[in-house]
Amino acid sequence: METFNDTPIKCCDIFKALPGQQKHIRVVLTNGVAGVGKTFLVQKFCLDWAEGLDNQDISLVIPLSFRELNLIKDEQYSLLELIHVFHPALQKLTADQLAGCKVLFIFDGLDESRLLLDFLNNEVVSDVTEKSSVNVLLTNLIEGNLLSSALVWITSRPAAANQIPPACVDRVTEVQGFNDAQKEEYFRKRISDEELSSRIISHIKTSRSLYIMCLLPVFCWITATVLDHMLTTDQRGELPRTLTDMYSHFLLVQTKRKKQKYDEGHETSSQELTEADREVLLKMGRLAFEQLEKGNIMFYQEDLERCGLDVTEASVYSGICTEIFKRESVIFQKTVYCFIHLSVQEFLAAVYFYHCYTNRNTEVLEDFLREDRDNYRTLNDLYYESDNDSDGYENDNLSLDVFLRRAMEKSLNKMIQRSINNLKKINMDKISPDRSINIFHCLTEMNDHSVYQEIQEFLKSGNRSEKELSEIHFLVSSPLAVLQWSPLFVVAFQRGLMTTFILQTNYVGDSLRCSVLTSALKSNPSHLKELDLSYNKNLQDLGFCLFSNPSHLRELDLSDNQLQDSGVELLCDFLKSPHCKLETLRLRGCSLSEISCASLASALKSNPSHLRELQLSNNKLQDSGVKLLCDFLKNPHCTLETLRSVHHINCASLASALRANPSDLKDLDLSHNNLQDLGVKLLCDFLKSPQCRLETLRLRGCGLSGISCSSLASALKSNPSHLRELQLSNNELQDSGVKLLCDFLKSPLCRLEILRLWGCSLSEISCASLASALKSNPSHLSELELSDKLQDSGVKLLCDFLQSPRCRLKTLRSVY
Repeated sequence: METFNDTPIKCCDIFKALPGQQKHIRVVLTNGVAGVGKTFLVQKFCLDWAEGLDNQDISLVIPLSFRELNLIKDEQYSLLELIHVFHPALQKLTADQLAGCKVLFIFDGLDESRLLLDFLNNEVVSDVTEKSSVNVLLTNLIEGNLLSSALVWITSRPAAANQIPPACVDRVTEVQGFNDAQKEEYFRKRISDEELSSRIISHIKTSRSLYIMCLLPVFCWITATVLDHMLTTDQRGELPRTLTDMYSHFLLVQTKRKKQKYDEGHETSSQELTEADREVLLKMGRLAFEQLEKGNIMFYQEDLERCGLDVTEASVYSGICTEIFKRESVIFQKTVYCFIHLSVQEFLAAVYFYHCYTNRNTEVLEDFLREDRDNYRTLNDLYYESDNDSDGYENDNLSLDVFLRRAMEKSLNKMIQRSINNLKKINMDKISPDRSINIFHCLTEMNDHSVYQEIQEFLKSGNRSEKELSEIHFLVSSPLAVLQWSPLFVVAFQRGLMTTFILQTNYVGDSLRCSVLTSALKSNPSHLKELDLSYNKNLQDLGFCLFSNPSHLRELDLSDNQLQDSGVELLCDFLKSPHCKLETLRLRGCSLSEISCASLASALKSNPSHLRELQLSNNKLQDSGVKLLCDFLKNPHCTLETLRSVHHINCASLASALRANPSDLKDLDLSHNNLQDLGVKLLCDFLKSPQCRLETLRLRGCGLSGISCSSLASALKSNPSHLRELQLSNNELQDSGVKLLCDFLKSPLCRLEILRLWGCSLSEISCASLASALKSNPSHLSELELSDKLQDSGVKLLCDFLQSPRCRLKTLRSVY
């Protein structure tokens, strides 16, 4: 996909090509974190179209939400029937009319989908009247098999966006929320009193957490509601500075408004909840907690009733419910409920869980802490554990992480300091980087900033006597974390303490976040050894600001970035530098063109002596591109040890280059290339060379036949002592091929440790040959992969090898 550097685009222009862009935009994927305004954007587009303001070339707009599609995920519909069911006003729409007009399908909320979108093994549906499952209809619509002229717009939170293959998407956009100027604009428009709005803005800026969260419109609304109320009524005490304080006050404010509306008719200054208020809150907290455990953000009447919430009462009883709890009528007039934002659900879940803890509700606690969450052990551990064991903080469910954070934030004052002390004792070396950042957030929410300040002072002083800090990994998983911790990035670089920097996120495109990180990288790049900027899509100048001082960087990963020719040209200027000592270069999935390959080959050829690993998979290099790269491999100064997954390989060029310079290469991966018999024969000339020292050979899915196996087995048998791993999965080797391969395995000089033959259709004859060969030379093999439909007789033969006293096998994978 063609990438433009952080190009703003109006909602109405989302399907229009940008200046200089020729490609037709058919499928658009819009990302954005929860509450940032994706659904609002969709509604604005539909309203402007319906009112005749924009996009009048589109004849029909069909909005569909995944939360509604979930309700019919097990049923069969045609695309035409699906339209009729969800939009009864279109009942008279015919297949011919649908095919003859320009139509836009909008699928909102991919992150809420419970559909299995299988783009690899999907049946093809091309007729709008053909019935199939909803997920099959969607994948065919997105791929263009079904109604190929239709436009498709999908919105999603970033974590779920990878369900759509990049090849199916013509444009990716991001709703980034409010920038700093827009945050202030929101509060000034929301609160007409200029002095009051200025006080609110000033207060928010005093808290990093609050100010960053205000990029979300929904959080701005919560903040404005709370601070406006506190500053215009007779409120005493400190204004909220943490997310926990803000949500606590928000519940109080809504309760007060309920009393004003339904009870006394005037504002009350009481900070206490009535017993009825508490009861409703705890019921809603139970709902939030139980559904969070299941991963649900949408609830039905039966879910509410299970928690003791009366549907009618819940909708009118309290301002709490009406302000934080939404009720919607969806398909078949079925009513669904959700909290106004995921963070509100997390907060209420934490309130409920803390209530259960303080009231010793052991059933809820034990259900949560056992089975797959047994690493949490007991809630008491979270507050009182004093050892350095970090296992209690490892869990992949991020929503539960945030929930857990909320639960800790609700602890009593007398517990807070003890919790802080124990959090500080956790051995950060043993836990993931994003989890350590989460723990820092916990401390911040408990108004403890000492760890942040201690780290900052430690980095500034350069005092390493307490602990050697030689490597800091920051795996940044959200734009909020980038901004939150950017000051430490800068300090770490300035002190020369950050040797590895990993940034794997789709958020670099934002100019503010990019500028923060760029300034950190520019501050002192001389100690940076490893830079991972994979999966960023839009790098701007972030990666290239280091290239003015290239002598220290040893590993660079730019995989899955749309570098384009201009980006590769900048990279090549760095590679050509006589000071460049780069050892590992990964460019997987970077859409390298023939021009890119020419530049890259020329750069590597001019400075070949340091590079040890080159990763170029998922790039359609074409013959000319491969030929140019092979000139680099032929260079006598080339000492490349690992060459990974060059697709669409020209075997003649590659084999010639490897024969000319065979001694350094240790790892060769040519998987998913249609090598055919001739290609394998040419490759085998390299393998036969006495100078060949190859240790790993991967030829997965290369179309190897019995003839190919004959050539390969002969070559390996003539030079068997170096190879340690052989990957031949997904090749129809046939009995004759396996028999020839076994001649190599029988060789007393064979030292093979890993053999992968998954999907090779091994027959009983093949199993007999393989078992005999392995039994005759069993002492080296440690891993065997045979995932296949082996017959009982074949398994029995292989067991003879396993029973050998000389068998050293450690891993046997999936024998069906």
